[in-house]
Order: sequence, then C-alpha cells, then structure tokens
Amino acid sequence: MFIATLIAADTLSQADISRAEDALSDAGVVPLGERWIEAQKAADLRFEDDLDAARAALTGTFDGIDAICQVERDRARKLLVADMDSTMITVECLDELADYAGFKDEVSAITERAMRGELDFAEALRERVSLLKDMESEIVTRCHEERVGLSPGSVALVGTMKAHGARCLLVSGGFRLFADRVAADIGFDRAVANILDIEDGRLTGTVSDPIVDADAKLAALREEREAMKLAEKDVLAIGDGANDLSIIREAGLGVAYRGKPKLREAADACLDHADLSALLYAQGYPRSEWVRG
Repeated sequence: MFIATLIAADTLSQADISRAEDALSDAGVVPLGERWIEAQKAADLRFEDDLDAARAALTGTFDGIDAICQVERDRARKLLVADMDSTMITVECLDELADYAGFKDEVSAITERAMRGELDFAEALRERVSLLKDMESEIVTRCHEERVGLSPGSVALVGTMKAHGARCLLVSGGFRLFADRVAADIGFDRAVANILDIEDGRLTGTVSDPIVDADAKLAALREEREAMKLAEKDVLAIGDGANDLSIIREAGLGVAYRGKPKLREAADACLDHADLSALLYAQGYPRSEWVRG
C-alpha cells in the first residue's frame, strides 16, 4: 500500500484533498481514502499503485502544498542524512564569509553554478576559498553568530527522529568550523565537512584534502547505514544542490528542499512550501509527538 502525504505551508482544506484525489484519478491512480495526521495541516491519501504516476500527478501541483509519496510501511526512517547550507541552515556559509572580504557577488555566482551542477564541485570550492586568503580565522565565529540561522523545522525534525530511535548525520560540502556548531545546535549525532586551512590565525586560502564532495557524502551515508545494519529504504536524505544527488538517489526517500533543477528531477519528493517539519508528517508523526528544541 502507498500513501501520498499532503502538507500545507499554511492551511490544508478538504477541498485541497479532494483536488488531490481528482489529480490521482486523472493519472489512473485510484485513491483509497484519506486520514488526517494533523487537522488543517497534513493528511494521508492511500492508494495501491502506481507510485511514479502518483508522484508525477501531485508534485508541484498545488500552491502552498507539498506532496510526499512513498510506501506506507517504510515511512518511519531510521537514518537521516542531511545537507547543511541552504538546507539545515538558511545561508551558504562560504558566500557569507566572502561578504566580509568584499567578494560575495563573485563567490555567490560560482556557488549557484556549482549547486546547479554546471561546475566541478572541488574546483569551484578551491576557487572560492582562494579568495578568502589572509582573512582572520576569527571571522568564522563572527560569521556564524551574525549570519547563520537554522532552517525552520530543523530542530524538531532531528529531535523527533532521534526520540524515535533514528540516527542523524549532517554532511556538508562546507566547513567543519560551521558544521560542528550547526550539528550541536540542531542535535545531529555526527557532522562530516571540509577543513579550512589556517596558519597563524589566518585563512590560507586553501582547503584540506580529501574534499567532501558528492562521493564523500555518499560514502558517509553508506558507512552509517552499514554500521546500523539498515536497508536503503530506512534512509531519509535531504539536500538542495547537485552535490546532494548521490545521497538523494541512495536513500529510500530522497527529498529536494527548495532544490535546484537537477536535484528535483532525481528526488522522490520536493519540499517547496512547507518547512522541514513536513518530513515528520511524512513519517506519520503528528505535532503532539514532536520533540521541540
């Protein structure tokens, strides 16, 4: 049995549910009833087949409403693997660091192309980091305090999944100096990220090898999954850019959060409207079962 979970950024109405049922029917998918997870916020629509047709019919169909289609029995995941920049936090840390150095526009343009998959990630990272040469390393602490905000729903997502026995891994093509702080703030069990090189209290403009790219993110996912003796279906992965493609494809449920086009095409679901707490509704957890930070 399959389910399509409808999650509203604002309010979900009975009319919205009826429109979704009509969209499924028009796609040749027979809806088998509905169940509210949270009144006026999230509801499940059950159907027997066809999962791909249901996803095509519901993804991006309604303003202000996201739809996540999956196998019903697999919905509660045991491992969360999440990107950091523009996913678990609201900014791209490297872009914000570059702003202090006066290079934000240049660096942001490179970041956007890299996240769209138009540039080699490692080369783009080294090019951007080179512009930070000779900045005082303390600028990282200032940047974190002044610029880094947690994405809405991130603390509830991680806290609730951990309370239900899941492990949570933060994987970032950004930097450990940020990722370790973010992981602690949100409650992740582990963070994997790049190391900015520092000498005499200043950034050298280089990043240590090996680079945490898409392959490294995938390796971290597999390491955690195998250590926990889990199957692919037990993994929930979320990200926003092309360097998250590998973890999205490997997961039982791969989600694009405000995702770039290449990631959206590969993802099982897209979160375009609701915040990260939508992934709790997708796992069947009503608000009364959430752990709040």
